[in-house]
Amino acid sequence: MTRRSSTLHLACAGALATLLSTCPALEVRAGDTPVGAFRGTMTTDYPDWFKDSFLEFADDVAEAAREGRRVMIIFHQDNCPYCNALVERNFSQKHIEEKVRKHFDVIALDMWGDRDVVTVDGESYSEKALARALRIQFTPTILIFDEDGKVALRLNGYLPPEQFEAALDYAARRMETRLEFNEYLSRTIADDTGAEIFREDFCSGPPVDLSVPDAGGRRVAVLFEQRHCPNCDLLHREVLSDVTTRAVARQLRCIQLDMWSQARITLPSGETLTAREWARRLEVKYAPTIVLFDQEGREVIRSEAYFKAFHTQSILDYVGSGAYRTEPEFQRYLSDRADRIRSQGKDVDIWK
Repeated sequence: MTRRSSTLHLACAGALATLLSTCPALEVRAGDTPVGAFRGTMTTDYPDWFKDSFLEFADDVAEAAREGRRVMIIFHQDNCPYCNALVERNFSQKHIEEKVRKHFDVIALDMWGDRDVVTVDGESYSEKALARALRIQFTPTILIFDEDGKVALRLNGYLPPEQFEAALDYAARRMETRLEFNEYLSRTIADDTGAEIFREDFCSGPPVDLSVPDAGGRRVAVLFEQRHCPNCDLLHREVLSDVTTRAVARQLRCIQLDMWSQARITLPSGETLTAREWARRLEVKYAPTIVLFDQEGREVIRSEAYFKAFHTQSILDYVGSGAYRTEPEFQRYLSDRADRIRSQGKDVDIWK
């Protein structure tokens, strides 16, 4: 079954891009601050082999199971360069496309859409209401269902082709009952890059005691990494080295951990775990992952695997500034933040 072409979206600024693209040009008078440019948006056409579903997921799961496949749901939004990368970098590779088509029925949902969706449990939602209920904060977000309609794997945000293919193999081989995805990924993808974790001067390392309140009342950002991690090295080299990123990060109590280590961590409750045990409890699936917590130790939001500067700065500021308390939807916060930056005459590049 096929699905007609549609435009896709961004892992951190789709609603924002749509808003800006529909606004009339602003007239700048003498003495006014020129509005900064908005760059990085990309439109994307779905492959015609995506399923044209009636969006009744119980039927979709049953139909896929009869054919030995699983259902893959992709949440997207317009003008999203991360969604564009999923289609034009990942699905454009013949062996990846063939693997997806062999093992999965792919259904696309618009994070801001109004089509009616019926979940496996029989609950009815609009696309955007379902995205909100599932706490979809980034696009693309991918959910892969098992034969009983339970989520076998969730991918929050874009993964480069090698990691994405590993996720496909993990789900297609029904590995979720035998091995956590982060362990599977660490065994599958090896690299000689970064034999040691690069330590940032604005972050502290173990031992960590979160039961002692921060003197400045800062919220906590924990960066889970591992050795031999190309994406970790990329994060440090291209994102955390940026002066704006570093300035925003200093709003937070930043902690770096090797997600496989036995380093001792004392949680706000006073419980002590190893970094490995804590990563597993938090269901950290990728290196790197940044998990951000409020002052009571509750997780607010996380960012996983693939990082760009604007995205990372925004998620750090979202929690560091306390904006999450009044704006529960990260995408809407992004729109407001980009507007503020552009009103100062500065450019915004969501793909930088």
